Amino acid sequence: MLYPSIARITLVAVLMGLAPTLHAHEFWFAPIAPVSAAGDTVTLRLEVGEFFNGEAAGFSIPTSRSLRHFSANKPVEDLRAFLPAKVREAEVEVALDTPGMHLLVYDSAPLRIELEAGRFNAYLHDEGLDFVKTQREQSGTANLPGRERYRRHIKTLIAVGPEPQAVRALDQTYAKHASQRLEVTPLHNPLTLAPGEALPVKIVFDDKPLVGALVKAWHKHDGQLVLIRATTSAQGEVVFNLPYAGDWMVSVVHMIAETESGDVEGYEEVVDWDSYWGNLSFHLPQRSLPKS
Repeated sequence: MLYPSIARITLVAVLMGLAPTLHAHEFWFAPIAPVSAAGDTVTLRLEVGEFFNGEAAGFSIPTSRSLRHFSANKPVEDLRAFLPAKVREAEVEVALDTPGMHLLVYDSAPLRIELEAGRFNAYLHDEGLDFVKTQREQSGTANLPGRERYRRHIKTLIAVGPEPQAVRALDQTYAKHASQRLEVTPLHNPLTLAPGEALPVKIVFDDKPLVGALVKAWHKHDGQLVLIRATTSAQGEVVFNLPYAGDWMVSVVHMIAETESGDVEGYEEVVDWDSYWGNLSFHLPQRSLPKS
């Protein structure tokens, strides 16, 4: 656990000139395998890329709206103040000082991008946002560039142990509501599942179930991409049967007509759309941990 008086946070590998790579790609915390003992240090790394191949996106105060640490029976910790003030750094090392489940939650600052019409429309289709394409067609703007402001809302779940089953059974950290605008929340603890068991996931936008959203589960198995797609129900839920142990991420994108003009510092240009990218990453163990 991290407190200002005993802060153990290290920032390494300065990165420069990252902004052009950050859009139209997935954005996630590199999953972290279960940690054997409380007090061990883990390395948080934001990655951006395609097909679950990532490069470091970096941390900094200007590019972050929040970085928070949730754990059982402890106040939420705000880690944003420990990030570098200007130039992005690739990794953050954090000591997890208590056993149990730990949830790290990151929200990016908004950024603006403009894509030519064909590329924008293709991206809408790939992310299950055809309703936006339809709106553009109905308004006569389908052949115009897509002017968009986007934000990232991501999580990663880490287990620290071992600990008695009675303790883990009471630990609901995995299901903590982080009040993200677009939020991905597992309804079972994925770190208690064995490969092939069902993982239900709930997607909410503005605290309401997001209906009909395309949700993707990503994994690399023997160097090959495994991608599972599902569409949310009327309750905003999907169920994945994740077939392999190892690193996974679950992602979703939502878009609405622009509502917050002028929210992007340094960008005076107008936008037409606001997009929100939600993501949850975790390491599915080869053998399940005690059920919670």
